Amino acid sequence: MTDTSIPSAEQSVDEEIVPTAATGDGEPEEAGEAGAAPKKAAGEGELFAQSEIAADYIEGLLDILDYDGDIDELVSGGRPVVEVVGARLQNLVGQRGATLEALQELARLAVFRQTGTPSRLLLDVGGYRATRRKELAAVAKNAVEKVKEHGEPVRLEPMSAFERKCVHDVVNAMSGVESESEGVEPNRRIIVRPAD
Repeated sequence: MTDTSIPSAEQSVDEEIVPTAATGDGEPEEAGEAGAAPKKAAGEGELFAQSEIAADYIEGLLDILDYDGDIDELVSGGRPVVEVVGARLQNLVGQRGATLEALQELARLAVFRQTGTPSRLLLDVGGYRATRRKELAAVAKNAVEKVKEHGEPVRLEPMSAFERKCVHDVVNAMSGVESESEGVEPNRRIIVRPAD
């Protein structure tokens, strides 16, 4: 098995999607009691309200830190999204997105405090997630090439839930390979292997 580990900062404790139970949203499927009715999905208006609550919270943090940034609230892919754009925002991202993940959790808590409902809010600062998504697509494609060339599983470095979701999406779109996560946070990682 090939190992491509590198040292990394502590990662988020979010859970990522299990590739075989893909829901396409980066979150685990809702697990309910046997026979319980499935939870009703939040409507677009409710999701936008969540993004507005989170945006207000992030705006307050930016004011305290004396950072300038434009904040956009939207709904994308069935989840609330807040995007912060501006100069001098790298400190809000942190090493490998660790600070961004922490800010996202705080914004989710702010939404929960006001609504009483857990949120799947996605926070992005300075386009970090879009850039990281492209980098991870390249990592996933490289791992797939190694698996196809050598026929051996490839273990990737530990990643956050967001990062693992990005890799799973790329691998699952390719034929002849499959991926799964192993381990526990903060050392949870993906193994890419030949499909059965």
